[in-house]
Amino acid sequence: MSELSGKTALVTGSVQGIGLEVAKALGGAGARVALHGLASAVEAEAACEAVRAAGAAEAKFFGGDMRDAAAIDAMMAKVKAWGPVDILVNNAGIQHTAPLAEMPRDKWDAILTINLSAAFHTMQSLMPDMAARGFGRVVNIASVHGLVASKDKAPYVAAKFGLVGLSRVAALEYASAGSKESGGVTVNCIAPGWTETAIIQPQIEARAALHGGDRAAGIADLLSEKQPTRRTSDPAEIGALALWLCARVAHNVTGATIPIDGGWTAQ
Repeated sequence: MSELSGKTALVTGSVQGIGLEVAKALGGAGARVALHGLASAVEAEAACEAVRAAGAAEAKFFGGDMRDAAAIDAMMAKVKAWGPVDILVNNAGIQHTAPLAEMPRDKWDAILTINLSAAFHTMQSLMPDMAARGFGRVVNIASVHGLVASKDKAPYVAAKFGLVGLSRVAALEYASAGSKESGGVTVNCIAPGWTETAIIQPQIEARAALHGGDRAAGIADLLSEKQPTRRTSDPAEIGALALWLCARVAHNVTGATIPIDGGWTAQ
């Protein structure tokens, strides 16, 4: 597939997990991919090489602290100098769980800044140029927690609900940009449920231990509380949906939040 040949994508938080799989999916369709994250030089180059191996025309790492608006601006200037950005995927995010009364204020500030404000800054930087060219895709990796709440996740839920709202506003503001022929400018969210990333491994291992080390039984037990299929998603599945949303055929899909949650939000 080479539909994205000649396009440049920026994927934040893309040195591992969902972000890396999204970057590989876009690269596999021929895009040049700018990667970002908190990584050593070795880790950054390994991520770039994985994206090149998937088929990317080029892959380059850009550092930037998503807590710092000035640092984001500096990074965006470097990315735009590398190539006009046609596709933006905001995946960078952090999490901290605690009851509302015990949530540290610095955690609230950091989660809102990285999970929500950073997406505002990257979108504000790139979307006017997308509109001027008549083609642009923004895919924000939200969460099932952008659609429903859970206890002990006040800042994360607030940020993800905010990301869904921000995406809808941007979708409306840019809906008339471009044309069917050019592809238009769209803004959408993907809302994953339980996904096989490093962040959930300790929970899976703990549940598996309760079932004699049976990992599949541990996953089913863990997911039974929320996700009716009792199956996790693979990060590559998120990447596949992100890729489709970036295709020209998806020009009329905008302002949507698409769950990949095994029925969680259908309940």
